[in-house]
Amino acid sequence: MSTPLPILSLLETRVLGVLAEKQRTVPDSYPLTLNSLVSGCNQKTSRNPVLELTESQIQSAIDSLKGYSLVAESSGGRAFRYEHNIDRVLRIPSQSVILLTVLMLRGPQTAGELRIACDRMHNFADISSVEGFLDELSERPAGALVVKLARLPGARESRWAHLLSGQLAEEVAGPAGASGDGSYGSHDASLGEVAALKANVARLEAELASLKALVGRVCSELGISEAG
Repeated sequence: MSTPLPILSLLETRVLGVLAEKQRTVPDSYPLTLNSLVSGCNQKTSRNPVLELTESQIQSAIDSLKGYSLVAESSGGRAFRYEHNIDRVLRIPSQSVILLTVLMLRGPQTAGELRIACDRMHNFADISSVEGFLDELSERPAGALVVKLARLPGARESRWAHLLSGQLAEEVAGPAGASGDGSYGSHDASLGEVAALKANVARLEAELASLKALVGRVCSELGISEAG
């Protein structure tokens, strides 16, 4: 029996997506060091939303993903290196991993956008090929990994979103290819905003933890109790 997939946070999908991306775009540097992973997660291009994550945040995400067997750690030279296990854990082909990678890093995309965005990692023959793998991912017996969103008003194509972070995308999905009445489009367009809010909350939590640690050190040096 397949183990139910965990619901991943935005930070965890960013780390997982970067590992999968860099495996194919910079194979000589893969598996990645923590420094390389930080740079990849905080890239200003090909990322939606753009994040500013700290080493401690990324290390925490790595530790969580290791617990799910989605990331493995190895020691090479003077630094630990990290690699993903998406294909083995989810039991999906490399083409499907690449599609999930782009969706994790760039947010909802149409099949046409996915074909272009995947080009450096895999050259899909045509849009029909992309759609075929997306359909397989959406109809996966062990649980859907992507969902087709309701078409935005005026849009020619529907966008797809990954479901590794739970049912958020599914809540704004209508019948495949439905044009909707405009309300779907409003919720669908807010996906990026929700992701950005999650990133801001994560950053604030990290800053709060740093401040608490600083207060603790100061109190320790002064010989006073934090509660006091």
